[in-house]
Amino acid sequence: MTWFTGIVVYLLIWWVTLFVVLPWKVQPPRRPEPGMASSAPIAANMGIKCVVTTVIAAFLWVCVYVLIDSGIIDYRYIASQMQ
Repeated sequence: MTWFTGIVVYLLIWWVTLFVVLPWKVQPPRRPEPGMASSAPIAANMGIKCVVTTVIAAFLWVCVYVLIDSGIIDYRYIASQMQ
């Protein structure tokens, strides 16, 4: 895996992980203010969610890197079989 491919794979894993982490601990207000959506969260806690996403994505990226580098997953072989 080249450095560019590694960065692209990490970014893809990070975004997918972010969408998994976003709903964690989201609580809508009991009495929403007029003009607010009733489903708007009280506090989004995006800083904590970004840190958690980064840690989980780093762990998953290392797992993917090991699988690709060891040859267990050979994406070049898979791509050649798709033609």
